[in-house]
Amino acid sequence: MDTYWNQWSAYLPLAVAAALVLIRPVWPLTRYAVTLAHEAGHAIAAICTGRRLTGVRLHSDTSGLTLSKGKPRGPGMVVTAAAGYVAPSLLGLGGSALIASGQLRVLIWGALVLTLAMLPFIRNIFGMLVVLAAAATFGGVAYYGSADLQLHFGYAAIWVLLIGNMRSIVEGGRSRCGGSDFDQLRGLTHLPRALWIGLLMAMSVATGLLAWRVQYLA
Repeated sequence: MDTYWNQWSAYLPLAVAAALVLIRPVWPLTRYAVTLAHEAGHAIAAICTGRRLTGVRLHSDTSGLTLSKGKPRGPGMVVTAAAGYVAPSLLGLGGSALIASGQLRVLIWGALVLTLAMLPFIRNIFGMLVVLAAAATFGGVAYYGSADLQLHFGYAAIWVLLIGNMRSIVEGGRSRCGGSDFDQLRGLTHLPRALWIGLLMAMSVATGLLAWRVQYLA
C-alpha cells in the first residue's frame, strides 16, 4: 500500500473529490453525503450531551433536520447545533488517520455501520433512500472492491467530506432563511453569526490541512 500511495495516482482521489464538490451540476448529488455526515454529527452530539434524539430527516433539496428533546439552551444545545459543521471534517480526518495506520477496512466497515445505525432514527422516506444508497455503496466496496479500489474510494470519500464541508459552510453562511445552524448558534450564544461562520470555517480548513499532512506528508 505504501508503494502504491507514493505514486502519482495518490492524488487521483483528491482530484475526483474536488470535481464532485466544485462542479456545479454534480454538487447537489454529492451534497447528500455531506448532509448525511452533517446530520449524523447533530445526532451523535445530541446523544452525547444527554439530549433525547427523536428523529432525523434528509430532504430532496439536500437539506436535513435533526430533532432532539432536552433543555432549550445551555452548553449541550450549543454543542449539538455546532456539531453539524464539525462532524464531516472530523470524520474525514479520522478516516485519513485510519488509512495511514493501515486500517482501511476498519474505515469502510465502520462507515457502513455508522450509516446503518442512523436508519432507526430516519423519519422520512427520502431520508431512508439516501441512507440505504450510502449503505449499499459502502457495503459493495467492502465486499467486492479490490484493495486499490477500496483505497481510492476511501480517500475520495474523505476528501468529499473535507472539501464538501467547506462549501456547505460557505453556502450556509450565505443563506438568510433564518433557521440555519448559524442563526441557532447566534441565538443560543449571542455571538455574531459571522463569528460562528469564521470559527467553523477555520476549523474545517485546519482539519483539511491536517488530513493533507497525514495523507501526503507522513
